[in-house]
Amino acid sequence: MFRLRHAGFTTAAAFVLTAVVACGSGPAGGGLSPDSPLPTDIPAGTKIVIADQGERQQVALAASGNLDSLPFEYEFATFQGAPSILEAFRADAVDVAWAGEIMAVQSLVAGDDVRVITAVQTDNSLNFGVAPGSDIDSLAALSGKRIGYAEGTSQQAFVLRALDKAGLDVDDVTLTPMALADFPDALRSDQIDAAPMSEPVFSRYMQTPGATALPRDEIADLSDGISYLYSSAKALSDPATAAAIRAYVGAYIASVDWANDNRDAWIDEYFVKSQGLTVEDGRRILDANGPTTFPRLDENLVATQQHTVDVIDAAGELPRPVEAAEAFDLRFDEVVQAAVADAGAGHVRN
Repeated sequence: MFRLRHAGFTTAAAFVLTAVVACGSGPAGGGLSPDSPLPTDIPAGTKIVIADQGERQQVALAASGNLDSLPFEYEFATFQGAPSILEAFRADAVDVAWAGEIMAVQSLVAGDDVRVITAVQTDNSLNFGVAPGSDIDSLAALSGKRIGYAEGTSQQAFVLRALDKAGLDVDDVTLTPMALADFPDALRSDQIDAAPMSEPVFSRYMQTPGATALPRDEIADLSDGISYLYSSAKALSDPATAAAIRAYVGAYIASVDWANDNRDAWIDEYFVKSQGLTVEDGRRILDANGPTTFPRLDENLVATQQHTVDVIDAAGELPRPVEAAEAFDLRFDEVVQAAVADAGAGHVRN
């Protein structure tokens, strides 16, 4: 397995406590306003801190050959779930992050300055794992059951959409709050009956004796498959950091599209070597996901995000009204378009 070079790496808890001063380090200068053009000049010594989940960004960048050509210094920190990433943004401990679409909602509700700078889309990659010995075999059978519930994550919206599709209210089930990382063990130990899980966590869980899952045809339409690259208003107000983040968007899109075009190599580097799964697991996951595309940052994407906001609101789970449009830094639409064209990638799903 390749080794990551030229970068620090640490876990979330220690990182937020110790790395605040390392975030967005560029030469001092005048701040950028939110409507200023994004700069392209990256002064020597500029460094950004990148929040990753499951090593997905790191492996894609390294395997595609884009990591060593990044025109700035970098450090990766690993997290599991949007809530911990949002805490890192609040602590000014990260500059850019990959996370699900619900972090945009959570940030708006809390009044944070986190902004969407790139959209990534696959087919629905979430699954509903069922505890060993449970009789749940359909969405309707969730009635009266205990469901793992992680607020502020894409899995939250997935659960709410599942209940709505089944004609159930939140009062018809027991939503059991816990962290995403605790879902598999909670299912195994009979603390909950069902839980939504992303890959590769789901594939690992399905190795548990007696574990089952809801059929794909029941859940395929419960997620738009959208995730985002995020940054913060503070990071983007620094010209050097903003220029580095702009360059990172291009490298990230090129790397993800490399994975589209080099399926077997991506399976080997990520699913097998990084995540400890089998080649067959990797093929099944990619078959379910389909190729990754990069939607434009435009009114259509804003409308899709607003629908997610409305789903949470309709379930009574939104503390206050928010407007999805406020989460987007539309200056990056031009950057995304150029990167997609350069990579030969796509904006829309076939």
